[in-house]
Amino acid sequence: MTVLPQPDDLTSLVLRTSFGGDLAWRELEAALRDESATLVSDPAYADATVDSLVAADAGAEDDDKLTYLFLADATTLADAGHPLLAVDLYTEPGRTFRLPLRWFGDVSANLAIANMDFDEFADHVDESGAYLGK
Repeated sequence: MTVLPQPDDLTSLVLRTSFGGDLAWRELEAALRDESATLVSDPAYADATVDSLVAADAGAEDDDKLTYLFLADATTLADAGHPLLAVDLYTEPGRTFRLPLRWFGDVSANLAIANMDFDEFADHVDESGAYLGK
């Protein structure tokens, strides 16, 4: 796998890894239109796993490394609420939690400006692994 795409300045990367539902992807794009997100839909990342993305980031030059990203995976696109999969690439690479879209703006903004760390969100999940909000 090549280097991960870079998000626009002060935005969060939302990387599509499931390509079975274009309608669901368009719905997700519309839901995130006014949020600080860089959405990438590139078939090169089809079916990419968390482990492969962590490895790709670990192998990147320091200037190209990310600290986190959000995945639009099969679960995201199959669920009517389109919960993203948040992935830590820095402190505990591979740690994840599901992020309901209603919380995307808060979580994304705080991570993008390094106001809060990934674990401050990941430590507040329910039994299904979904972020509960603070």
